[in-house]
Amino acid sequence: MEGILRGVPTPMTEPSSPHEIYSRRLGERREATRLHARTEAAISNTRLVVAVAFVLLLWLALGPQVLSLAWLILPLAAFVALVVMHERVIQARRKSERAAAFYERGLARLEHRWVGQGETGERFLAGDHLFSGDLDLFGRGSLFELISTARTRSGEETLAAWMRAPSPPAEVRARHQAVSELMGRIDLREDLFLLGADIRAGIEPDLLAAWGAEPGVFPAGGGSLGSIRFAAPVLAMLTMAALAGWGFAGIGPVPFAAAALLAAVTAWPLRSRVSHVIGAVERAARDLELLSAVLERLERERFTSPRLAALRATLDTEGVPPSRRIHRLRRLVELLDARRNQLFSPFAYLLLWSTQLAFAIETWRSVSGQAVSRWLAAVGELEALCSLAGYAWENPSDPFPEIVEEGPCFTGEGLGHPLIPSERCVRNSISLNADLRVLVVSGSNMSGKSTLLRTVGVNAVLAMAGAPVRAAGLRLSPLAVGASLTIHDSLQTGTSRFYAEITRLRQIMDLTDGSLPALFLIDEVLHGTNSHDRRIGAEAVVRGLVERGAVGLVTTHDLALSHIVETLAPRAANVHFEDHLQDGMMTFDYIMRPGVVKKSNALELMRAVGLDV
Repeated sequence: MEGILRGVPTPMTEPSSPHEIYSRRLGERREATRLHARTEAAISNTRLVVAVAFVLLLWLALGPQVLSLAWLILPLAAFVALVVMHERVIQARRKSERAAAFYERGLARLEHRWVGQGETGERFLAGDHLFSGDLDLFGRGSLFELISTARTRSGEETLAAWMRAPSPPAEVRARHQAVSELMGRIDLREDLFLLGADIRAGIEPDLLAAWGAEPGVFPAGGGSLGSIRFAAPVLAMLTMAALAGWGFAGIGPVPFAAAALLAAVTAWPLRSRVSHVIGAVERAARDLELLSAVLERLERERFTSPRLAALRATLDTEGVPPSRRIHRLRRLVELLDARRNQLFSPFAYLLLWSTQLAFAIETWRSVSGQAVSRWLAAVGELEALCSLAGYAWENPSDPFPEIVEEGPCFTGEGLGHPLIPSERCVRNSISLNADLRVLVVSGSNMSGKSTLLRTVGVNAVLAMAGAPVRAAGLRLSPLAVGASLTIHDSLQTGTSRFYAEITRLRQIMDLTDGSLPALFLIDEVLHGTNSHDRRIGAEAVVRGLVERGAVGLVTTHDLALSHIVETLAPRAANVHFEDHLQDGMMTFDYIMRPGVVKKSNALELMRAVGLDV
């Protein structure tokens, strides 16, 4: 097994299920942690022994003088070696602990204990988005928290973008191939998790890309800047030669003073530009170093699927891996930091150290700076694909959907919700197309109407992002999703719930003007108004959506709204969910049935909670 954390033998055959594989690997990482901790303790004790031996030898050399001071070299050398070994073991222990955390989180997902353990993606929630809040895509316990294993902000932003908007069919199919190739690469996902321990707080993609792409501080070409670029190292050598001549050849201070003054006069006009270059690179250097760790790991991978191979190719700039280029920049920054050393700083001034390194850094940026945004995008997409691959690998029974060009089409067999544990998930089948465009879903409270809408919406999001779906099978065309499930009033904007709802309905209607057919999911349509207006308004909204080529589902408590189907037949149909009262307890089977529900449970529920009805 290749990767960052190794050292525990791998059996010849892997266990069959994801849970077994994660459990075995978790045991290996915990055992590695235990061994590293034991080694760490042994080295600490040995260091103490060596320190005592050093003190004893020092006493023997200075007191009775039975030993030479040369004997002190042995414990000193041993102590230094132990310090180096100790640091390496500490790092290995921390890596094994983080690797154990990777598999602990994997098992938590498989055992449905994952809520609150991952990145929630709350920053991607937007009040005006047409379905992300309604379908629980972001936030605590969201689809994003379940799927995302990205460790860089670029990876999280790429995955969130895929979830927030449908992708073209060709792109989705390319992601299917990429995800299929990445599914079995557990080592890669583990390594990215380990490398990303500090990256998450470090890399700001927008700032880093902006630094790489900003205009050059030192314009290319000749002129005075070109002359200074050439003159700076020459003047530095002359100054140091004059200093050496003054100190060792007795030529006096005048040549040195003249050379130093000439160097200062040469560098003075560039001081503001040099300061800008230094400040900018010092802000970017840490981010680039962290990015380099991920890039170096990805550079070791070889891919066969077209999408992954193309992404891997974008990591090279003129054939040179980006990790090597970033290492070169990091070396320049380290040399720049040397000017802060109190012993070296006078010489740095004489050598025009900052000026020369500013020129070198700008040269690096002129060659590689434009590629930084491309590297960030490639890393983000690879991380997003790895997130989908991990989700696919952990849910082997979930198939990839069939994406068709002609629509509208949404035909799902055995649809379930991925946020509901499998043992509690009741599945239903839905078919919407050009012939049957809308289902009016009736049923009592808590019977499963809203969950059905979320199930359809979430699977549409998964399908158009390139992920497997929670279904026995799903065939769909590209669809623009619009949902109205969690509409609230707002004291800040002075908006009532009804006004917020009809505003959302207007936005969903506007979707039909786009290039894609709309998939609408409307829960309790217009329930904020009286029954007379509700029936007229609901029928107008649904008819308008259907006539504009949309497909979707509408739920209602108002059985009068089920008559909408009569005016839209055969393009509409009624379906319903039922409840059952057994021994004074309300029970639900969450199975969708054809036709209109025949009863309501509102009064029974009110009595069940103690209301006198």
